[in-house]
Amino acid sequence: MSSKLNIRTGDTVMVMTGDNMKDVGKTGKVLKVYPDAQRIVVQGRNMVIRHTKPRTQGEQGGRIEQEGTIHVSNVMIVCPSCKKPVRVGHAFEEAGGKQKKVRVCRKCGKHID
Repeated sequence: MSSKLNIRTGDTVMVMTGDNMKDVGKTGKVLKVYPDAQRIVVQGRNMVIRHTKPRTQGEQGGRIEQEGTIHVSNVMIVCPSCKKPVRVGHAFEEAGGKQKKVRVCRKCGKHID
């Protein structure tokens, strides 16, 4: 079952809470979105260490530090207009005779897309 999220790749988000408390209050760009799991990957946030084995001759094993996933309920979108973490609202916009659903900031009312 696929679920829709208010967060998309490329959005700037602020970490509000979660397991990794050192990232709370920091912002980052969304690199990947996993809608079915309701999780996202944020650039430079929730860093985890992954141990790898050398698979081929000449390849080096070791510890790789990479971004882990964060649940979408633990982040808020930062509005490009008012530069604050906000809840996302939706509005319908008329475009070429068709109605298009767009994301809007709940504080200032401007488009997020």
